[in-house]
Parts: sequence; structure tokens; C-alpha cells
Amino acid sequence: MTKNESSRRDFVALSATAGLAAAVSAAAVTVVEEKVAIQTPDGACDAAFIHPATGSHPGVLIWTDAFGLRPAFRDMAKRLASEGYSVLVPNPFYRVAKAPVFSDVASFNFQNPDDRAKLGPLMGSVSAPGAAERDAVAYIAFLDAQRQVDKAKKIGTQGYCMGGPLIVRTAATVPDRVGAAASFHGGGLVTDKPGSPHLLAPKIRAHMYFGIASNDDQQQPDAKDKLKEAFAAAKVPAEIEVYSGSQHGWCVPDMPQRDGNPIYNKPDAERAWGKLLVLYKKTLS
Repeated sequence: MTKNESSRRDFVALSATAGLAAAVSAAAVTVVEEKVAIQTPDGACDAAFIHPATGSHPGVLIWTDAFGLRPAFRDMAKRLASEGYSVLVPNPFYRVAKAPVFSDVASFNFQNPDDRAKLGPLMGSVSAPGAAERDAVAYIAFLDAQRQVDKAKKIGTQGYCMGGPLIVRTAATVPDRVGAAASFHGGGLVTDKPGSPHLLAPKIRAHMYFGIASNDDQQQPDAKDKLKEAFAAAKVPAEIEVYSGSQHGWCVPDMPQRDGNPIYNKPDAERAWGKLLVLYKKTLS
């Protein structure tokens, strides 16, 4: 091959690569982020509504973990919006304080009793009897009122940590609208109380996914079996799996360390994200 032929070949290859990059860039979804206030029976909830710049799309409700609405969850919503969803991320603690409730999640110390004590009143404000159910109705009504949400399609909901049981309550409270619900390292999904989330299975019509952290499974090894039994008995499609290499909180990038070790596990977080997208594409499109 002559020098000129080699140069021409390199130029063609470079041009093809540049053309592909331009096509990918042109196909990228422009995402819009809005600060919104949602009227609930208990007051005004501050929230982020993030959606593609054009068109109407399936709605998604994200329930955060115990650290609440913050950049990590806004980024998660932006990533989901870029996949073609209109996403609402409420401040679950609006009854107590405006978001962000924690300005520096990474500095939180799980071994410090004073730090842990801060979580109780916050989580209690949304776990109080009927609170999550009232919120779920208001949040989904908000989504359905937005032109960026395609009301002909079902709504998805996903939750992390304390948000795990809240996706179950949401799916049971608004069964006609919720088509998919996913819990990642959810806490308190199975309890011995009459109001345990897993007992709501007969009220649910959504497809369910439960990603369980390894240490949660070790602490409550029968929870996954009770989840399977409850949803199977209710004839509700549910996938339940344990992430054997990950700790509680593994999906959220800004999680603090626990015992000097990082909680966030990117490979498993990406695997969980892939499961979420498959669930939504199957049930919401």
C-alpha cells in the first residue's frame, strides 16, 4: 500500500468515525429540569421534575433514600429522562424541611449516634400511617397533569433504602396507574406487623422488581422468600434477587463509607440500572 493510499484509508476511517459521533450527538435527548411545588393534603412538597425537552413520555416517580432529594437523585432522574421518561423526584421530607436536608451526605457517620438520630424524625414524617399513600396519590396526579407525561401509558416508580417499601405502597394505592415498581436495597419490606408492605401484594397490578443487598439478606434471610410467596400467591409478576457483592445503599453514588469501606458499587449499580430499564421498557412503553 502506498503512502497516499494509506492516508486516504485513514481519512475515510476518521470521517466515518466523525460522522458516527455527529449522528450520536444529534440523537442525544435534551433534558429539562424544573423546580416544582406539589400540593398534597399535608402541604406543599418541593420537588424536581425532569423530562425530555419535547414530546410526552411515560411518567416515573422516584422515592429517595433517607438522605432525601439532592444532586445524586437529580442526576439519576436526568439519566432516566435521557432514556425517554418524565421523572418526578419529590422531597419526601417536605413536612419537616425543604430539600436538601443534608448538604454533605459523604460526611455522614453511621457510627455516630448523633448523626443517626437525625434520620428518625425525617423518615418518621413519611412512614407515618397514611402519609406515603396520600403523597403517592398527589405525586401521580401531578405527573398526569403534565403535558410531558403520556397518560395513555402506565407510570413507573422506583425507590432506594426507605423508598423500597414506598414503591410497594404506591403501587398498591394507585394500582390502575402504576405499571412497574422497583425497589433497590429497600428496608422494611417484610415485617411482622399487619401493615407490612409485602402484605399489600393482592392490591398491586404492577410488575415488581426487588434488588436486595447482601447484608440486608444476611440480617433477614427469610424476607426474600416471603416476598416471593406473597407476590406469587397474588399472581403479581415479581423478580427478586440478592446482590451478593453489595451492601445496603450500593446504587447511590454519594453514599458515605461504612466501617471505612465504600458502599457504592458501580458495577452492581449499573447492573441494577439495566434491570430497571428492561422493566420499564417492557411495561411502560
